[in-house]
Amino acid sequence: MAEGENIIPINIEDEMRGAYIDYSMSVIISRALPDVRDGLKPVHRRVLFGMAELGVNYNKPYKKSARIVGEVLGKFHPHGDSSVYDTMVRMAQDWSLRYPLVDGQGNFGSVDGDAPAAMRYTEARLKRIAEEMLTDIYKETVDFQSNFDDSLTEPTVLPAKVPNLLINGTSGIAVGMATNMAPHNLSEVIDGIIAYIKNSEITIAELMEFVKAPDFPTGGIIYGFQGVKSAFETGRGRIVMRGNAAFDTTPSGKEQIIVTEIPYMVNKASMIEKTAQLINEKKIEGISDIRDESDRDGYRVVYDLKRDAVPSVVLNNLYKYTALQSSFGVNNVALVKGRPVTLNLKEQIKYFVEHRHEVVVRRTRYELKEAQKRAHILVGLLIALDNLDAVISLIRSSRDPEEAKLGLMQGKGFNVRDIYRKMGVIGIEEFSSDETEKNGSANVVPNVLTEVQAKAILEMRLQRLTGLERDKIEKEYDEVESLIKRLNEILSNEPLRMQIITDELSEMKERYGDKRRTQIVHAADEFTMEDMIADEEMLITISHEGYIKRTPLNEYRTQGRGGVGSRGVSTKEDDFTEHLFTATNHNYLMIFTESGKVFWLKVYAIPEGSKVSKGRAIQNLIQIDASDKVRAVINVKTLDDADYVNNNYLIMCTEQGTIKKTSLEAYSRPRQAGINAITINEGDRLLDVALTNGTNDIVIALQSGMAIRFNEQRVRPMGRVAAGVIGITLSDEEDKVVGMVCISRADAQLLVVSEKGFGKRSSVEDYRLTNRGGKGVKTFNITDKTGHLVAIKEVTDSDELMIINKSGITIRLAVSDLRVMGRATQGVKLIRLNENDEISSVAKIERIEESEAEEREESSGVDGGESNGSDTDVADAEQE
Repeated sequence: MAEGENIIPINIEDEMRGAYIDYSMSVIISRALPDVRDGLKPVHRRVLFGMAELGVNYNKPYKKSARIVGEVLGKFHPHGDSSVYDTMVRMAQDWSLRYPLVDGQGNFGSVDGDAPAAMRYTEARLKRIAEEMLTDIYKETVDFQSNFDDSLTEPTVLPAKVPNLLINGTSGIAVGMATNMAPHNLSEVIDGIIAYIKNSEITIAELMEFVKAPDFPTGGIIYGFQGVKSAFETGRGRIVMRGNAAFDTTPSGKEQIIVTEIPYMVNKASMIEKTAQLINEKKIEGISDIRDESDRDGYRVVYDLKRDAVPSVVLNNLYKYTALQSSFGVNNVALVKGRPVTLNLKEQIKYFVEHRHEVVVRRTRYELKEAQKRAHILVGLLIALDNLDAVISLIRSSRDPEEAKLGLMQGKGFNVRDIYRKMGVIGIEEFSSDETEKNGSANVVPNVLTEVQAKAILEMRLQRLTGLERDKIEKEYDEVESLIKRLNEILSNEPLRMQIITDELSEMKERYGDKRRTQIVHAADEFTMEDMIADEEMLITISHEGYIKRTPLNEYRTQGRGGVGSRGVSTKEDDFTEHLFTATNHNYLMIFTESGKVFWLKVYAIPEGSKVSKGRAIQNLIQIDASDKVRAVINVKTLDDADYVNNNYLIMCTEQGTIKKTSLEAYSRPRQAGINAITINEGDRLLDVALTNGTNDIVIALQSGMAIRFNEQRVRPMGRVAAGVIGITLSDEEDKVVGMVCISRADAQLLVVSEKGFGKRSSVEDYRLTNRGGKGVKTFNITDKTGHLVAIKEVTDSDELMIINKSGITIRLAVSDLRVMGRATQGVKLIRLNENDEISSVAKIERIEESEAEEREESSGVDGGESNGSDTDVADAEQE
């Protein structure tokens, strides 16, 4: 080690970490990401500013690209000529930028991926819209910084009279982040900005009424709107783009697919080459030839089809397998005050408006300062003209210009009172050597004119001494004073500044606005079945063998009590209807199986059938095991409302009397394969499930005719896969639970039905509240005539019943036709059954009023029914 040297050991990890962070920040801030204000990266900004400095305006002759690159490279961007030239080339390509900023002459590449000619062969100049980006840049509207060698200054941002970030978009890859911003239509964007200026509280949805979607320079189709909506709302989204294709037929009868627009950033030649390869590999069939007939007037790619090909099928395959359908991943990351931020549509507009407001304020201050300077000089000229003889005499008698300047500044012998009064200047009267002597301050003579005014007088040409020129000076002074007044008003009035921004934007729209090029087509998968199906009430039927269907409720009509019913379902001999309930098309069905699993199904997804049809096997709709069986179905309005799912519970009851309570939220994430809803003990099975609010009374009934009533708060909430606790104690090993009721209405009664067709309704108050786990009280007097208990329901006078027996016969009757009886009575006959027939299920439905005419249309018999021939029975019967 040489003398005087000092080696400091450092940790290589710390050094590499620090160096890489510095490099990352340099890439993020100074290379890859655009500024939210002007939408430009540093290299783009330097190219435009360099061209402006070089004087290659839109109305000036073109200059060699090499000359422009040299200017930018030598003064502002020392990173290689290719980076500068490639940047300028892209800003000149009308298929890359929606509104090109550079006017190129020569070969600037093609959409087929052809490289541009060398910079020594091409020429360029600024587009007029690019000059709008630079307008007022020399009026102190933006900050300047030193260039790479501190020899010059360059702008940190451009004034940007047009919202370049939104209309042209950008893309870039930094370290740890990237940006990919889509271009938009200038007219739409300006309409959106003006709407924001008028109402800063405007929502993104309201802004989307103006800014419809991205507008790509190559046209094409945006297929599906969800990606656009996501991009506008969050700054991220996937937009599917399609080429614009049409079907045509040649005079010889050959069908063709003609593509006239392609997706943004797709290489046309590569797309055609890839398509030909897929045709040769037989992945796309039906195409006999591909031709690129594009010219300077536009794109035209022709696909000749084989005679047996279906054009729509071939086109869909092209969309599926080729770049004719591509996606644009929106990632709106831009620099806001030097920090990378993901921006939604409103935020992009907000930051642009803030930038334009700052530009207008700084421009106004600069113009005010310049106007005040000019007014100051004009006052001096007018003073000189008012004292012309004294000025000429003073100048003639001066030894040199410096003495003349000092003499003018002192204004000896000048009469300034009249001119200052005329100009409205306060505090300056008449200064002369005589007056200063009176005041005793002969050694300090106040200046009448400033140095600037004195210089202007000395530099004034003799022709300005004429009377006409004096009038011009006075007129100019009046105009400048009027300008100063307006500029001060602008600085003190924010609404006026916003109106100036609006007027300038409207001017930009009128000058550069054009029609949208990219069409917007909603994707087929965005139109769900739910959007296209009326939310009508349906009767859902599930048979013992697992056949399910939905039937419009208006297909069923009310009958009188004791009627023989109508044939509701055509079933196999060993099948019968087991579940029957009402729901609307948009509801969710939670289907619980006896093994303890739960599945989800939208009502509209159930096949519709007539009331005599069998329905569809439920295994075709949900992934239920062949050995499993549906035991309960819960009709849920929605699973998306957090308040709803967190404040409702599911009460489950098994055949052996076990009960369990779990929050609905635990079941709010549907899975196609279903999930475990409860753990079922060996030898048991899930019997019934009810939806509750957490404070309802629960009634559980046994086959033996016993029932227990307790409040659900006696059952603590449990996890989704818990087994539960004892709800009722069975009377013997042969006994089992037949039903569970959740009491949700104050005026409700309990309806019980036996397997031989007897039923009754009793007051809920007849069942005393007890703790869970007891044996309960008698709810039905079981005899050989009545058979065992098969169902228990909560009903009111406004309800109706649908009763189904195992042979498929249904009857619908009003609950109000049944009188309220005591808890332990036998009840009355609800439906007449054939020999060996039994009731399989009972469902509660809402009453539907019918006209007398409909009642008179009921026929007098039923297939499979039994009649005693009485007039009443015949009148009450209805035959299909």
